[in-house]
Amino acid sequence: MALDSFRILIVDDHALAREGLKAVLSNSGFSVVGEAADGPAAIALTQTLRPDVVLMDVRLKGEMDGLEATRRIAALGLPTRVLMLTLHDLPAYVREALTAGAAGYVLKDTAIDDLQAAIVRVAQGQTALPLDLVSAALRAPEPAERDPVALSSLTAREREIVSLIAEGMTNKEIGRHLGISPATVKAHVERLIAKLGVTDRTQAAVLASRHLTAGREA
Repeated sequence: MALDSFRILIVDDHALAREGLKAVLSNSGFSVVGEAADGPAAIALTQTLRPDVVLMDVRLKGEMDGLEATRRIAALGLPTRVLMLTLHDLPAYVREALTAGAAGYVLKDTAIDDLQAAIVRVAQGQTALPLDLVSAALRAPEPAERDPVALSSLTAREREIVSLIAEGMTNKEIGRHLGISPATVKAHVERLIAKLGVTDRTQAAVLASRHLTAGREA
């Protein structure tokens, strides 16, 4: 089957990354039918363009990350399949992506030929999962969201921020509330997500909510 028969939607919040990937794929013969910079746009374009494969980054700007966008695209019931293309090789991300409905998980430093093969496999209804990533995901312990004690590893500022996330605040709102910049809030959020072993701010908020509720009941 000719590569131009495979229709691709690229989802990445960095314009240069999208342009570079579009150029590489187009030169390889694929048909790139659209680009999106965030989750909501990815979902909308998937509905209208009906691509064969959505190349989805894990981390996206805004309130919806690539994992949640993948979950919602899978729920549409379309033949479109999602292939995660990301810098992040954390086992928790791999597990969450597969749970969300992704058909494959490939790192951005993958050779062009391997990426091309992964796209074709996914478009043809197969999976594209590097064995080393799968093995790491299977060996890794369950996410820390099951263990509220993990919150004790956070600094006072990180506990304050995760509590505000649990209240539904955005990074900008948290920044205004604490008198710090959104960029500083984002840095704190990324660190606390890594410490807690969760994949996004939503899971961090769930963990914080459970802990806070338990504390009030105790």
